[in-house]
Amino acid sequence: MLESWFSQADAVLLARFQFAFTVAFHIIFPAFTIGLASFLAVLEGLYLKTRNPVYQKLFRYWVKIFAVAFGMGVVSGIVMSYQFGTNWAVFSDKAGPVIGPLMGYEVLTAFFLEAGFLGVMLFGMNKVGERLHFFATLMVAVGTAISAFWILSVNSWMQTPAGFAMNEQGQFIVTSWFEAIFNPSFPYRLAHMLLAAYLTTAFVVGAVGAWHLLKDSTSASARKMFSMAMWMALIVAPLQVFVGDLHGLNTQEHQPAKVAAMEGHFETQSNAPLYLFGLPNQTTAEVDYAVKIPGLASLILQHDINAEVTGLDQFPRDEWPPVAIVFWAFRIMVGIGVLMMLIGLWSGFQRLRGGLYQSKMLHRSAVLMGPLGFVAVIAGWVVTEVGRQPWVIQGLLRTSEAVSPVDAVGVGASLLAFIIVYFLVFGAGTVYILRKMAGDPEHTHIPDYARIPMAAERLYHEEK
Repeated sequence: MLESWFSQADAVLLARFQFAFTVAFHIIFPAFTIGLASFLAVLEGLYLKTRNPVYQKLFRYWVKIFAVAFGMGVVSGIVMSYQFGTNWAVFSDKAGPVIGPLMGYEVLTAFFLEAGFLGVMLFGMNKVGERLHFFATLMVAVGTAISAFWILSVNSWMQTPAGFAMNEQGQFIVTSWFEAIFNPSFPYRLAHMLLAAYLTTAFVVGAVGAWHLLKDSTSASARKMFSMAMWMALIVAPLQVFVGDLHGLNTQEHQPAKVAAMEGHFETQSNAPLYLFGLPNQTTAEVDYAVKIPGLASLILQHDINAEVTGLDQFPRDEWPPVAIVFWAFRIMVGIGVLMMLIGLWSGFQRLRGGLYQSKMLHRSAVLMGPLGFVAVIAGWVVTEVGRQPWVIQGLLRTSEAVSPVDAVGVGASLLAFIIVYFLVFGAGTVYILRKMAGDPEHTHIPDYARIPMAAERLYHEEK
């Protein structure tokens, strides 16, 4: 029965769905570990500066969670990369001279740095001095950011290719590594993704802190992690809105069809409306049941309420992305971003009133917001990748031309295996992480070999 169904399906569509599934699973782990590695570095640095034992408790609480999430990210990333050879061999052949070295640089610079210092960070507390251990933690944090640098450079090159030429075999070859790496969309994507990772982690940390505050509002560890997370929300969420606007303007310049799908603009027009909600109908080229604000799209995209905004009518229909998917994924991402900003402002108001640790409604809201950062990251990825269709390399190589010559049955069978294994393995890992988060941070085990300077700790409490 399954073989019959797969044989009737489109091999290209199944290959795309398989890659989408594995990437969606993978991306949540780097988005978490990039932010969490920096959070751990901040915690250890603050402990060394203040000798406040709360910071060390929180470091030991979160470092175990980081280790599991990092491991799952590595495993899911390795599995994902195999598909370049199995399902996307034509793409690998044509784009390999550009993509291959950039991916190799990621391994040589970022992964080796992370892997080398990760062992010191996790197991070296009783083997090395405090400053060297802090340096190892910093290097892991830097490594995660460098990894994001190279991966986003690769993806951005596929979105806005630059610094290349075509050889006689029809392959993309690099003529300028600087232009290829720092392609037109790369700086905006890197800033947007790093801020998204920090916000995602902040709301996970905030949710855990809020969860424990609901059980014990006097917990010093819960108070500290919730306070730090809410500072991040208050400061970084508005900054992300600003960076997102710059990213949108860059996308409007280089990928106008994607922006037209994001906004639901089938027709090029001046004083273009902003569609808040609606049902894009790709067949009739209209947005059904639209709720819109006249002129606001022109103001946002061109910073002029009467400016003309490019619609999908400027492109052949076979170059239109799936509009409804892009339209709604964009609204999910933006909607969650607005909620994050509101939570940050709410926490700031409660902090001024002295009610940050007593507001049960704020704490419950923060708990509910905990997983939404991951939803926003996946939604943003859907906007980026589905909005680029039908191109795998914008304007140069179609997705349908980049797939391996494999049949639908083979792709479908491997997809089914991926779904089963991923939910079993990564589901178990996620359950373990949630159980660790449910543990009381006040009772985090600090062994004797941690060498907490007891005199400094007593002095800290006396000063308090």
